[in-house]
Amino acid sequence: MADFKQAVNMTPAQLEKWLASEDSRRVGQKHGAGESVGHQSGRRIIELLHRPAAELSEDDLAHMRKVVGYVHRHLAQGPSKSDPATSDWRYSLMNWGHDPQKD
Repeated sequence: MADFKQAVNMTPAQLEKWLASEDSRRVGQKHGAGESVGHQSGRRIIELLHRPAAELSEDDLAHMRKVVGYVHRHLAQGPSKSDPATSDWRYSLMNWGHDPQKD
């Protein structure tokens, strides 16, 4: 739980606003023409942030571990272009609730 709170450094309101943006919908791994995996995860993260810890299910905890793993792996890769502030790398991380520019 502490790892999740450290990995997700965006508030529910910040994440909700981000997920409504065009850049948020543009990035990430998609299956067909649908929503990206990260975008789906972002919506779930908002729900998890609003849920009391006592009400978290095993499935919720598994998703929280998945988020922590993704954020740590993606941070280690770093951006592939010179300006991380506008990179797909940053935008993908933000879909998962982590803004590397906030650190």
